[in-house]
Amino acid sequence: MTRIALVADKQASWLTRLAFRVARRMYGEVPEPFRAAAHHPALMWTSAVHEMTYGKAVGRLDAALRDLVVHRVATRVGCSWCVDFGTMLTLKAGFSVERHRELSRYQTSDAFTELEKLALRFADAMTDLPMDVTDELVTALREHLDEAQLVELTYAISLENMRARTNHALGLTAQGYTSGDACPVPWATQISEAAPQS
Repeated sequence: MTRIALVADKQASWLTRLAFRVARRMYGEVPEPFRAAAHHPALMWTSAVHEMTYGKAVGRLDAALRDLVVHRVATRVGCSWCVDFGTMLTLKAGFSVERHRELSRYQTSDAFTELEKLALRFADAMTDLPMDVTDELVTALREHLDEAQLVELTYAISLENMRARTNHALGLTAQGYTSGDACPVPWATQISEAAPQS
């Protein structure tokens, strides 16, 4: 149960209903964070513009690596909505069910490259409270990434921390993307098996 009412279509302004319609076409259902944010339209649109601008700005870092660390942050923060939505997106992008199962033990798993393990450690260190990023970890990452890629990795982790903490604080929970209930996908049964259990 959410800690905030979700704005229904009939309660939303015509512009917000238009945004809901676009989201419904993209994802099969309006993501609940959109409906929660619609209580404050100026912030909802600020966030939407930021997300669109961010989506166009990224690209120096490998998208699969970026998706991997974003998913890890959502898992660490405990945002079941983010994990649900992120699992759907990562599997759609080709991230295997097996790698999802290995994510909780990435440090010792052969399913991840050295760079992926370093990036996951960086995501964990940035998500920890207090943050635990060390010079040694950043130096190790810089052996694989240029400075622009390191900035993009850092930004992606920071952004997902903000998203996940906001959604978690508002009580937004799994919406059914990984089961296929809200967004039917051909691999729905595989996704359900891969989704972390609460």
